[in-house]
Amino acid sequence: MSDTKPCIAILGAGPTGLEAALAAADGGFPFTLYEAAPGVGGNVRAWGHVRLFTPWEMNVSPRMRRNLADAGAEPPDGAECPTGRGLAERLLEPLARLPEIAPHLRLGTRVLGIGREGLLKHEEIATAERGHRPFRLLLVDDNGREWTATADLVIDATGTWGNPNTLGDAGIPAPGERAFGSEIRRDIPDLAREAADWAGRTVLLAGAGHSAQTAARDLARLAQEAPDTEVIWLLRNPEPGWGTHPGDPLPERAGLAAAAAALAAGTSPAIEARRGAVVEEISKPNGRFRVVLRNGAGPENPEVIEVDRILSLTGAVGDHGLYRQLQVHECYATCGPIKLSGALLGAGSSDCLTQTTHGADTLTNPEPGFFILGSKSYGRNNTFLMRVGWEQVGEVFGLLDNGR
Repeated sequence: MSDTKPCIAILGAGPTGLEAALAAADGGFPFTLYEAAPGVGGNVRAWGHVRLFTPWEMNVSPRMRRNLADAGAEPPDGAECPTGRGLAERLLEPLARLPEIAPHLRLGTRVLGIGREGLLKHEEIATAERGHRPFRLLLVDDNGREWTATADLVIDATGTWGNPNTLGDAGIPAPGERAFGSEIRRDIPDLAREAADWAGRTVLLAGAGHSAQTAARDLARLAQEAPDTEVIWLLRNPEPGWGTHPGDPLPERAGLAAAAAALAAGTSPAIEARRGAVVEEISKPNGRFRVVLRNGAGPENPEVIEVDRILSLTGAVGDHGLYRQLQVHECYATCGPIKLSGALLGAGSSDCLTQTTHGADTLTNPEPGFFILGSKSYGRNNTFLMRVGWEQVGEVFGLLDNGR
């Protein structure tokens, strides 16, 4: 590498992206930090009313603490578990205001695609020439204006939240799902603000992960005040694991898992679980959704239900279309970078608290200078912990400091 340090484009101003920006500033690398939302932590704000399982003391990196302290700001700390909104307002926003970050931050700027200047995906396969060409980024702002920018290295820390999975069986949309896409809710409702939109309604809730568990618990509480509220909870797995861990050290997570298991077992008259069922078709013939359900574990005897609202919380994946013109080797099962996915599958751990990084080499791709960090790097593996993202940043900048 020459004496001139490479210019870095960092995609996503969430916890991992801001950590990468701080590392770039600390190392004297020129960088630009792009965030599609009008404020930092756009994905985090999408579930701003939801409380994290982890306390403040686990949600602030050593680099963040040091930089905030050097600027005379007191980093949040302690055993309290913040909400997503609290994380954004008390941590991410102060970081974004630091003089090391603010001049390089581009809010309301979405990256639509990344390529190599003068090359297509299939050209210069496994040659050094690709690394000699700058990355070319297509950008768009909130007004629809498009332009391009270049960078020597790219760190994709865009996360997964904005790319929800579909509702239909086999991971593809159910017939009718796309037609009603704008009416199907795919984020956790803030029932403290939206109670009137859900009270007294019949709701189809799909999913068994933490987001769906949170929604089921919140809807059951709403039903105590609005007894006409009904929830049909669709569980693809007849026996969901609920993400429980023996002796779970995170009380918030343990409490949610216990509540979800109890609700699915029938402790709330407002919640009726449909185990082992999938959505076969969606229509809306008379102002209400007509949903055909099929029991995937038994004979195909479809059940037809009518609901007022559909809440699909079936997980999310990263936007892999961003780098379709780059030579990125993805795992065929998880869609994460192949070397990291292999390491994660080999480790076999199902708890985020036991996750560790697997070395800088697992973060490299056939595309030189392109790195996928943070939750997006885990693909469909849902055991990511923020600490891992910070450690990934340290490993990548270790590679850069060594001239790789």
